Amino acid sequence: MRQFILPVLCCLSSLTIAQNKDKAALISYLDQHTSEYDTIAKKIWGFAEVGYQEQKSSALLQATLEQQGFTVKAGIAGIPTAFMASYGSGEPVIGILAEYDALPGLSQTEDPEQKAIIDGGAGHGCGHNLFGTASVAAAISIKEWLKKSGGKGTVRLYGCPAEEGGSGKVYMVRAGLFNDVSAVLHWHPGNDNSAAIFPWLSNKNAKFRFYGVASHAAGAPEKGRSALDAVEAMDYMVNMMREHVPQETRIHYVITKGGDAPNVVPAFAEVYYYVRHPDMQVVKDIWERMVKAAEGAAMGTGTRMDYEVIGGVYNMLPNETLSKLMDANLHTVGGFTYTASEREFAKKIQSTLIDKTHLPDLDKATATIQPFKMEKEGGIGSSDVADVSWVAPTAGLSTATFVPGSGGHSWQNVAAAGSTIGAKGMMVAAKTLALTAYDLFNSPASLTAAKQELKQRQGPGFKYEAMLGNRAPALDYRKK
Repeated sequence: MRQFILPVLCCLSSLTIAQNKDKAALISYLDQHTSEYDTIAKKIWGFAEVGYQEQKSSALLQATLEQQGFTVKAGIAGIPTAFMASYGSGEPVIGILAEYDALPGLSQTEDPEQKAIIDGGAGHGCGHNLFGTASVAAAISIKEWLKKSGGKGTVRLYGCPAEEGGSGKVYMVRAGLFNDVSAVLHWHPGNDNSAAIFPWLSNKNAKFRFYGVASHAAGAPEKGRSALDAVEAMDYMVNMMREHVPQETRIHYVITKGGDAPNVVPAFAEVYYYVRHPDMQVVKDIWERMVKAAEGAAMGTGTRMDYEVIGGVYNMLPNETLSKLMDANLHTVGGFTYTASEREFAKKIQSTLIDKTHLPDLDKATATIQPFKMEKEGGIGSSDVADVSWVAPTAGLSTATFVPGSGGHSWQNVAAAGSTIGAKGMMVAAKTLALTAYDLFNSPASLTAAKQELKQRQGPGFKYEAMLGNRAPALDYRKK
């Protein structure tokens, strides 16, 4: 792969000065309105709505954008909580992604000790309350610049539900909603400040359902056929399969339904599986083997099986052109420091972590920007942002919204996402997104280079086909 060189944005000193003034104005606008965005993020944190059920969160962000003069289209791609908000006209079209779904079972107060608000309730363990809010803030600040400068082009905010396993963006990509976009920007809450490129794993997931025959477990067990036996048989076979798959593979599952009473042979049982790997084709191959294991489990237990694909995403396609531009702007914005109370909060959070060895330094994690790099191997997570990256040039960053050392999808992250620490990291992201969008509006050469890089990485003859096929959005995947 050849190296992609970021085009020079400006060459005239007067133009550079003007651009710096514009960038300073963007940052100033966001600083002036920080308290408003803090309030929005905290409201979404309190809503804590899981995938495809984010009615309040989506409505709040839509209303915020409408009040700022955006044209909002709701219910896009057949998803009630998805939306698209646009300001301006013509090209370039710069897209910004916003997420706002919470995770089930992670309800947590703002306290640095585990304490649920609602037992068994949801919580923002991935910080999407911050994600959605910062993206909206960036889009509005760019709107202000377009309005005052008379600049040409369109800023488009995509309201993206159900990133956590629901693959919301996949349906949006499949519907062609990114076909006219010049570039797409995104971010994610994290433990440090970085615009580095890391591999994201391709992922396919489904609920496998088994149907048996109920009977009295003691009085007439011979008349029953246990759906739970079928689930356990499938789990056993898949667990044996782990020895015979590429080592980068990740397979995980939960039994979502195992029966209702021990003295009744379960007539229905369900298990929810994920398969991940850096290569999409490997995921597809392992998936076929998993389906055969499910079929064998049903055959061996005298039950019937079907499965519903819930989500499926590509691996991330990097765009070095855009990422280096994002990195430059992140360095311009810089990090932040803790107050005394924030430091006390962070230390208490760190004291609750299982692994306390080699904990990151608090100041270093939040106040510094990590060096830019492009990792080609590894990868630990998956996101439907990856599908967007295969159809439009895409780049993102992470900021230090969580306490350094915390694990993802944890109660510690929920607490941080509702704190002033999360809010500070959120505004670092908003400013970086805004400055990067501004550069793209003013640099046709950068957009051309990013598009060329996309086409080269796609390879000849690429045609997008969703991993989840033609199924309708799984709007009830989080409903019990």
